[in-house]
Amino acid sequence: MTPITMVEGRRITLSNLDKVLYPETGFTKGEVLHYYATVAGTLLPHIHDRPVSFLRYPDGPDGQLFFTKNPPPGTPAWVKTTPVPRSEDVSAEQVVIADMATLMWSANLVVEFHTPQWPVGAPAVADRMVLDLDPGAPASVVECCATALWLRDRLAADGLHAFAKTSGSKGMHLAVPLEPTPSAQVSAYAKLLAQEAERELPHLVVHRMAKALRPGKVFVDHSQNAAAKTTAAPYTLRARARPTVSAPVSWEEVEACRTPEDLVFLADDIGPRLERDGDFFGPLIDPGLAVRLPRVRGAGP
Repeated sequence: MTPITMVEGRRITLSNLDKVLYPETGFTKGEVLHYYATVAGTLLPHIHDRPVSFLRYPDGPDGQLFFTKNPPPGTPAWVKTTPVPRSEDVSAEQVVIADMATLMWSANLVVEFHTPQWPVGAPAVADRMVLDLDPGAPASVVECCATALWLRDRLAADGLHAFAKTSGSKGMHLAVPLEPTPSAQVSAYAKLLAQEAERELPHLVVHRMAKALRPGKVFVDHSQNAAAKTTAAPYTLRARARPTVSAPVSWEEVEACRTPEDLVFLADDIGPRLERDGDFFGPLIDPGLAVRLPRVRGAGP
């Protein structure tokens, strides 16, 4: 019999709880749901007011992976959605994970959570900037940490506060809280910052995606600030060989990183980290830390 659970008064049908989704560790779908229930209080504030895109991997990371922005078939009527017009579909909508019940319904689909840099009601007006640090082999997260430290200090020189998290894969993300700013302006500033990093750290950084440029260097991907782009949410599980998490980290951890394993965090690590250290990304949603982005010539009004 398929189990049904009640979450905040909502009936949610769960399925295949014993199914192993991460064969390398034996981590099951039931454990995925337990993980999200455990971290819900920390995760929800980071995603509750943003349209969510799903990277679905119902048969694990070795099965079919598919990205969807539209509410999936069978979405319950009580799940909140928001209009997100797109050029190919002006009436498009996306799910908004507004509560615990929606989070658990979504987690039962087996998904990564991805969000844009702008909140519901303000399409293309960002309240954060993201820099995605993607290492080209043989570079690793160790080189990403060196790049992140330079970017942190450079952002601080402009009065901006940066917070770091692992991507849950091989790289890192830096996030910066902003006063509401048109996405085009944020994108222009992020691109100039990536170009400056390349000039200052030519042995370490590239700002272009071309594969020929990337071996042994860190690609500072500024493109995820475009209004149509999304980034893996903090605390989302990733569709990788192990149940890795896109985990916020302290700057002390970034400074101390010497091997890639130093910044690999699995689902079972996150609860104890939160109990011990709290949410290193918590300040990102503090409106008191949001500051105005420096103006970039030619980036809009």
